[in-house]
Amino acid sequence: MKKHIKLFFSALCLVGVLSGCSEDFLDEEVLDSYAPEVLTDRLGFEAAVIGLHYQYGTMFTTTDDQTIRGVWQLGTDIAWAPAGRSNGDARPYFDYAILNSTDNAARKIWGAYYRLINNANVLIQSTSGEAVAGVTSEEMAVFRAEGKFFRALAYHNLVTHFGDVPLLTEPLAAPKTDFVRTSVAEVDNVILEDLLEAVEFLPNIGEASEDGRANKEMARQLLAEVYLRRGENAAAEAQCTAIIDGGRLSLVNGRYGVRANDPGDAFSDMFLFGNQRRSQGNTEGIWVLEAENPTDVTGGSSGAPQQRRVWVASYHDLPGMHPSDTTGGRGIARIRLNNWVVYDLYEETDMRNSKYNLKRTLYFNNPEARYDAIRGQEVPYGVDAEFTLGDGSTVKIFAADTIYKYVPYTLKWGQYDERDNFGWGMWKDFILMRLGETYLLRAEARMKQGNLDGAAADINVLRDRANASTVSASDIDLDFILDERARELLAEENRRKTLVRTGTLVDRATRLTGTTPLAGGALETTTGLNGNHLLMPIPQTEIDLNKDAELTQNNGY
Repeated sequence: MKKHIKLFFSALCLVGVLSGCSEDFLDEEVLDSYAPEVLTDRLGFEAAVIGLHYQYGTMFTTTDDQTIRGVWQLGTDIAWAPAGRSNGDARPYFDYAILNSTDNAARKIWGAYYRLINNANVLIQSTSGEAVAGVTSEEMAVFRAEGKFFRALAYHNLVTHFGDVPLLTEPLAAPKTDFVRTSVAEVDNVILEDLLEAVEFLPNIGEASEDGRANKEMARQLLAEVYLRRGENAAAEAQCTAIIDGGRLSLVNGRYGVRANDPGDAFSDMFLFGNQRRSQGNTEGIWVLEAENPTDVTGGSSGAPQQRRVWVASYHDLPGMHPSDTTGGRGIARIRLNNWVVYDLYEETDMRNSKYNLKRTLYFNNPEARYDAIRGQEVPYGVDAEFTLGDGSTVKIFAADTIYKYVPYTLKWGQYDERDNFGWGMWKDFILMRLGETYLLRAEARMKQGNLDGAAADINVLRDRANASTVSASDIDLDFILDERARELLAEENRRKTLVRTGTLVDRATRLTGTTPLAGGALETTTGLNGNHLLMPIPQTEIDLNKDAELTQNNGY
């Protein structure tokens, strides 16, 4: 990480040179520079690669776009939207009547991925020319493979969310206003070529030049997901098996790390800051986007990540409560887990349902002296209650507090810094790929090939770790695998992406989240969703700027 930080500002400069700041990719303004003159030595190539990591990371660490986190979760099968929580960019993805071609989230997502693609193209092109002094051909192949990984990642996400999209495989040499959409099949050819090259030339996990850089297992995991999207299930299984049997990763099955001697469990240990990296004992992390608290490390994060504020309940608004480490820090509950997740998804003994992973019960903890009489008592849930304090005053808890103040919530994004009680930013790493998901991807691939025993065996590896009951072949279908993904990857995976990829968004969202507002409208579900909404709208700004060719719109928009 230290080397990343040293190159951080160089990467920023490179991103600034190679890509404009506008959120509209087809902005007609001529950019400052398109040419990769800066890629003339090792430092330039290292900065270019780290710039791609940085640029992709900003999609998770953005400060101003906190509501875009909800695009991937609200309107799916796991969450409700508390009314009045100002869900901004996410609102059209659970209130589909207002989703149209001017959608803000679609515009931001489209532009972010195409800027990533353009910068990856600069790197890829620059590795294909003359030799660079001080850089061996083997090292250049790794730089190229890392660029290809990010290009493939961007295109895979674009075709999943938008369908046919413009295909760019070379850096832009001038403003371009004649884009046309390329078929998913043709874009997939580039994705597969890029990922196969990345699998061949990227180092094995643990052998990269520094922690956090791309590795072979990252490419294999992404390739497996691409194959599943394409229906090439045997090929997907093969990539997962290469990761699982590679001997470099293993599930976290025992306590470790910064709180190994404190109450907790192995699953929750993975999500504690100081435990998330391979070098810190996380044996199943495949891709961990590393970050540091900027208070401690200058430039440690590219923004003030908002995941904690989005996922954690607004319990601090309850009288007698105060943000703390054990309660996950200060949240505002833009996302509320639905009843299916809270009451029906987990067995009682499932470790992933433990109090260290899903916070269900609160205890008065405000340190002010006036709360001495109630501190440590359980906060009543779902009922009206009144407590008398030592000074004779009273505090009241209301049943209606279960809308967003006192609601069960995941602790995966919990983080508290006593130097920042308000907690604007969430300072911890991002686990983007891990071995637990590899087993789930292989289970899906096996199920789709009719190997239900093999799929059950993969799922039971995770259920054994979680102390959940084992399953048999007769239990296995796509719905069960998606249920298990929710149990294992809740608040980690891009849930919308998973349901779109598997063609199950409409059924599962309407069936498990519902279509009618609850609690007198205080909880919003999913309304107006239909099959057209599996794809996002092509941003109208891109269509309008593309004046020399027709950039067609998706159906329904």
